[in-house]
Amino acid sequence: MRENVPWWKSGILYQIYPRSFQDSDGDGVGDLRGVIERLPYLRELGVDALWLSPIFPSPMEDFGYDISDYTGIDPLFGTLDDFDALVAAAHDFGLKIILDLVPNHTSDQHPWFIESRGSRDSAKRDWYIWRDPKGEGGPPNNWLSEFGGSTWEFDAHTGQYYYHAFLRSQPDLNWRNPEVRGAMHDVMRFWLRRGVDGFRVDVMWHLIKDDLLRDNPPNPDFVPGQQPYEQLIPLYSTDRPEVHDVVAELRQVIDEFDNRVLIGEIYLPPAKLVAYYGRDLAGAHLPFNFALISTPWNARAIAKLVDDYEAALPAGAWPNWVLGNHDRQRIASRLGTDQARVAAMLLLTLRGTPTLYYGDEIGMPQVAIAPDRVRDPWEKNVPGMGVGRDGCRTPMQWDDTAYAGFSVREPWLPLSKDIALVNVATERQDTASMLSLYRALVTLRRARPELALGGYRLVSVADDLLVYAREHQDQRSLVALNLGMATISLEVRGHVLLSTFMDRQAEVIDGLLSLRGAEGIVIEPSS
Repeated sequence: MRENVPWWKSGILYQIYPRSFQDSDGDGVGDLRGVIERLPYLRELGVDALWLSPIFPSPMEDFGYDISDYTGIDPLFGTLDDFDALVAAAHDFGLKIILDLVPNHTSDQHPWFIESRGSRDSAKRDWYIWRDPKGEGGPPNNWLSEFGGSTWEFDAHTGQYYYHAFLRSQPDLNWRNPEVRGAMHDVMRFWLRRGVDGFRVDVMWHLIKDDLLRDNPPNPDFVPGQQPYEQLIPLYSTDRPEVHDVVAELRQVIDEFDNRVLIGEIYLPPAKLVAYYGRDLAGAHLPFNFALISTPWNARAIAKLVDDYEAALPAGAWPNWVLGNHDRQRIASRLGTDQARVAAMLLLTLRGTPTLYYGDEIGMPQVAIAPDRVRDPWEKNVPGMGVGRDGCRTPMQWDDTAYAGFSVREPWLPLSKDIALVNVATERQDTASMLSLYRALVTLRRARPELALGGYRLVSVADDLLVYAREHQDQRSLVALNLGMATISLEVRGHVLLSTFMDRQAEVIDGLLSLRGAEGIVIEPSS
């Protein structure tokens, strides 16, 4: 990109789930050396930054989101030397490294918690949220864990409950304690000094809880069959006003270093999400916008979402979009393979920073996991609810060999049955493949400043057709997406820059454009 803008504005983020990207040592689990092996592929794909899901020492009860040491590397993934080698190699390839920071909670095996639960008089007692039983010995309030059951776990040794928003083995830190804040700021500095280019902060909206621990109100829209957590509105356990002071302090640490980024995981409606940009944009650079994942796949719903989000953004805030991640069903299974191509064009032509999830660029599907292969603790805690995340975390499909080029032995999670066709090696040879489409979209985005940096304007929306313009200085592109399966026509003049079918480049449109079912097109309109 020719203009002098922060890399995270013009760039493309790519999420790697390290356990499933590349196994370099033959144990069936991905590792840091494996990521290094695949850096040429990522440079070829054209992404700008790699976000790594947690790689810190952990009992792995929640696969790394239960951290027992914030300044180490779990032996499963390698060593600190391996990490330093990854940072150096990535930077040599022009790629940034973003770490997944999990500051809301630790493992119950973290030395901080072990000390905290040792006695009520422990110097670290207030580093976590401890409370006396309520009434006849019950939990302090009615709050529910996202993973099922109460958020409170009784500790017989000290006669108090501790709070955990997720697993009982993931006690929440007390972010009202300045010592906790200072310790986590030092963790950030440790990694920033090692060359990390930023952090994605896990469950950012959870960091502060109500100081009075008031009961959450019942959800009047709850119906049987929904997740148990949804019985209550998490009014007092998440998204508290004081959280923005915490985020501002995290940003201050980031700003001690040049050219770094702070990203927040926040599952909130856009109107609430945008508050995490902070006062005077002194909060997260990119509060993750996941709304496309759950928005109905039709033109009017998507157009309204984009308009509402753009209208809610604070002045000067930079938008971002996400279509898949390690917690949600794969795009190819959610929308179908045909519409997944349209989704790729949508993601890479909307205004704002896009985040790709590993494997989506080749159309990897959600993998069905047999009951005896389930690894996800969420699915184990509330079986039969369809919340299992294993199916979107399966090994990357590099080729059509027995273990898809991921490992020389059976991987930690089963592979998809379609590896013969859906893999990098095969799709590299097919000029119309999903991978070829993603590469073409990335290349086009780099070549056209209006797609990376320009403004967004809705042109028209009707039935299954969504049309919008991207404009920057004297350059303009028109994006037309057919979200249905029937042919649609529209009036336009110009020439085709790219079709999701990969077969119309440079075609001249002189008045009437016919969009095939599930086709998206980027056009340079005639002046």
